[in-house]
Amino acid sequence: MIICPNCQYKNLDGTVFCVECGIQLSGIQPIVTQNISADNRPFPPMEKRKTAPFPEDLDTWASLHLLDSGQILPLGDRTEFTLGRVSEAQPIMPDIDLTPYQAYANGVSRLHAVLKREGKRVFVMDLGSSNGTYLNGKRLTPNVDQTLNHGDMLALGKLKIQILLKKS
Repeated sequence: MIICPNCQYKNLDGTVFCVECGIQLSGIQPIVTQNISADNRPFPPMEKRKTAPFPEDLDTWASLHLLDSGQILPLGDRTEFTLGRVSEAQPIMPDIDLTPYQAYANGVSRLHAVLKREGKRVFVMDLGSSNGTYLNGKRLTPNVDQTLNHGDMLALGKLKIQILLKKS
């Protein structure tokens, strides 16, 4: 926790501005980031990956397989979903809230990325997130659509997700 020196509000670690009074907190407690080298990649090489099968009992066009927990989140029948996390006292609400899956600790932004389907094609787009969106280990350029395929690995910050697409 970071205690605001101005109003004494208890902010979450990593908060840059006090949620209560807005004063800058970045000089109070240093934020340390981890350097990821080629030997410490978040995903194994493509030839060593195992793709989870699409859960056929689900009536949806896609599901998100959260690799750390093993949980599968089915998407509804809409064609577009924002991914992110809910933040206390903030009005921003993503369509898919990843807060219960350690989103804050893994560097997921409040509005991190969007998944959308156009016909038979599926896309992901980073929404200018702080910690980036990675597709199969490559960082995406913000606000540019990238095509998704069944089994692709997506990382929102450090939160790893495998994309499961239903065969059409």
